[in-house]
Amino acid sequence: MKSDAINMTTLNGKQGMVCILGTGDFGRSLGLRLLQAGYEVVYGSRNPQNSPLLPNGARVMSQEEASQRARVIFVAIHRDNYELLSCLSPVLEGKVLVDVSNNLKKHQYAESNAEYLSMLVPKAHVVKAFNTVSAWALQSGGLDANRQVLICGNNADAKQAVVDISHSLGLTAVDRGSLRVASELEDLPLQLFPLWRLPLRISAGLLGVFFLYVLIRDVVYARVVDKKDISFRIMISLANKVFPMVALVMLALCYLPGIIAAFLQLYNGTKYRRFPDWLDRWMLCRKQLGLLALAFAFLHVLYTLVIPIRYYVFYKRANLYISLVKENKTYEFSDTMAWRSDAYLAMGMLGFALFVLLGITSLPSVSNTLNWREFRFIQSKLGYLTLLLCTAHGFLYGWDKFLHASAYKWWMPSSYMLALVVPCFVLIFKTVLIMPCIDRTITRIRQGWERPGKAGRIKDARSRRRNGV
Repeated sequence: MKSDAINMTTLNGKQGMVCILGTGDFGRSLGLRLLQAGYEVVYGSRNPQNSPLLPNGARVMSQEEASQRARVIFVAIHRDNYELLSCLSPVLEGKVLVDVSNNLKKHQYAESNAEYLSMLVPKAHVVKAFNTVSAWALQSGGLDANRQVLICGNNADAKQAVVDISHSLGLTAVDRGSLRVASELEDLPLQLFPLWRLPLRISAGLLGVFFLYVLIRDVVYARVVDKKDISFRIMISLANKVFPMVALVMLALCYLPGIIAAFLQLYNGTKYRRFPDWLDRWMLCRKQLGLLALAFAFLHVLYTLVIPIRYYVFYKRANLYISLVKENKTYEFSDTMAWRSDAYLAMGMLGFALFVLLGITSLPSVSNTLNWREFRFIQSKLGYLTLLLCTAHGFLYGWDKFLHASAYKWWMPSSYMLALVVPCFVLIFKTVLIMPCIDRTITRIRQGWERPGKAGRIKDARSRRRNGV
């Protein structure tokens, strides 16, 4: 009987009635979505006569009267106004109160808003839900990440009622446990790009180091040794050297943790041993690393396209043509340079095209349409092909410059040589891992096989640690 009193039911082919306490942006958006799903919606307001923005089809009345009409009540008011609900405690007894509130900062109060509401109205069943879904997502249909509703509460029937409503709205409900988890759920909307922090730090570090290196090697060297001021090249030329270097290294860093993980599994002889925490964090942010690398590659393409219209390039070309005319010389055609130039451009275009494909397939709206084998083929097989083409693009850019002493200014190698170190490292070790004898061993380990001797030593070491030896 208790379950029947809490769960939402359909009446005459229609959904049941739902109450929303609060007429703000979120309350109005939620009410509109509920009406579209077939629910009857009644709003509880302190000023029922002053609510002109509510969706058509909804009714508005006092909070006490609205609370009496529905079994599931969405509390869409701020925590500062929760005291008003304590006066409605007799009316709210046995009702499902869905707390959708968030705070302005983390750990703002000693207890979560949902737990505080539960203390104010102890005889109601409080459920924390919908606080990670924005009002805009409710209006636009709840696309992508906003399609997920995180739910927690102490009463299973109350949580099931909210799950049913979520499903009716076309949303995915995820049960996160008891009401003690509410603090964690309330902190989620306050997080600012948690998975992007490490990739942003890595990209900022690489950008700073490479830019300083190129600045010293090109601009400072020309000023000190050649007595020339070429600082104007910082805006385009130097930036267009740094961006592809950062893009290539960050693309390689997307695949380096997988290489390290494979060698660790080979060394341990089992897949049942945890990776180091730093490697776990690295592997979790590979998508963000790849998207940032794509952004730098896109900047490289844009900067390359504007090079022909630069004043400096016009100046150099004009001087070259005038000098050839004065000296009555012709600019001879070189088959070698033609092949090198075309191959360099072809590798760059193909690499960038595959790079864009990797970025597109990492989007949830696209990846959700792919099965695991298709996604893995694109992100792994085509990903390594992308890295190979971009690395070849870098080699063809440098060609044989590393053989000339002029390429080493102040004993500093050309910047493109530094950018090729990590990609070459990844490609070489990946070649080692795909050798049949090693690949078979890794495949067996990932299927659950353990090397007898190694696994035994690991278990003995764990046993000694547990016993304090």
